[in-house]
Amino acid sequence: MTRPDVQLIAFHLPQFHPTPENDAWWGKGFTEWTNVTRAQPLFAGHYQPHLPADLGFYDLRLAEARHAQIDLARRYGIHAFCYHYYWFSGTRLLHRPLMDMLADPAADMPFCLNWANENWTRRWNAAEHEVLIEQRYEPDDALGFIRDAEPFLRDRRYLRVQGASLLMVYRPQQIPECARWLDLWRQHCRAAGIGELHLCAALTHGNSAYRELGFDSAVEFPPHNLKAGSLNSSIDFTLPFSGNVLSLPEVARFYLSRGYEDDRVYRTVVPGWDNTARTVGRATIMVDATPRNYGAWLRAAVDATLHERKPGERLVFVNAWNEWAEGCHLEPDRLHGHAYLEATDRVLQGRSEAFAFAPSTPRPAPRRTVLGDLAGVFRYHVARRSGPLRLWINRFPKLKSVAAAVLKRVSRS
Repeated sequence: MTRPDVQLIAFHLPQFHPTPENDAWWGKGFTEWTNVTRAQPLFAGHYQPHLPADLGFYDLRLAEARHAQIDLARRYGIHAFCYHYYWFSGTRLLHRPLMDMLADPAADMPFCLNWANENWTRRWNAAEHEVLIEQRYEPDDALGFIRDAEPFLRDRRYLRVQGASLLMVYRPQQIPECARWLDLWRQHCRAAGIGELHLCAALTHGNSAYRELGFDSAVEFPPHNLKAGSLNSSIDFTLPFSGNVLSLPEVARFYLSRGYEDDRVYRTVVPGWDNTARTVGRATIMVDATPRNYGAWLRAAVDATLHERKPGERLVFVNAWNEWAEGCHLEPDRLHGHAYLEATDRVLQGRSEAFAFAPSTPRPAPRRTVLGDLAGVFRYHVARRSGPLRLWINRFPKLKSVAAAVLKRVSRS
């Protein structure tokens, strides 16, 4: 049977275009693709880098790129995009694709916003203490944010739950006097003629509260708040590794074990997770992240949602549509093609045969040597230094050109 009453919503990252801020912080021309293309595998069988297929290395400033995303998503049953929205006391980042979408009636896809209210830091280079732009929560920010979001909330395409506009907050526990903020948002929207809000708290960074903070609902955000065993001891890494390798089937079972009959929590599925492109040896990596195992997780999440939620509130989220640097994307890549999208469509059409997770691939115990460990330490420190060095040399274009020519000549010799 088909599942017409279940609405599948995919989180969407708008960082696939250059901005002045990213130029200054990470080097001229930086976009999310910069991280994606330099990723390297960390152990035998590790799938990196993830490279795009059909849509290519798109630029979200182009209407053609945004339309192609929408056409592909709708073809496979994605109901809406949930755009990450970056707002810092009146300063917006990565907003151009969203503003262009808002002004483009041909971008005919339901959407909602997730306020990504966290500091931007250099944590990709292991320097989280270095803040690039801070969330300050100034006295006027509660009204400032909702006024800024007002044009989106008024749009005919904006996603509504039982008539109320769905607005999400990524780190609700960070907002001082959160309930007061949400009350101001509700009052403003009623007075402005927008109507009611359906406010949703993301369950991230250890947060499990939503009612206490004043929200109507919550949403899972894998791999946040996860408890799962590490596979590190069974893997022979090519670099010193301080992250975690996890089994996607085990991760899925953890989230599926939660019952939400008495809680208004929306389920979220990931097709995989691997943020090696951003954090290298500190990455969280899910293995056995196959289209079949994703389909089994999605099928179970949809079935649970049909049982737990009443009609009109049956939302299931996917993290994510295009988080390429975190290895979680429904968009086609060069290895799997449309396989994740096809698995999505089969679940929504009631044709999925993914009743159970496929067995894990056996992994031989690693063989370690003194020389191998020393080589790994050397590669690790080179990798740690390469990020800051790249940022420094980007400030000196002439020196960068000379260094590139020297390295090119050395590589040929």
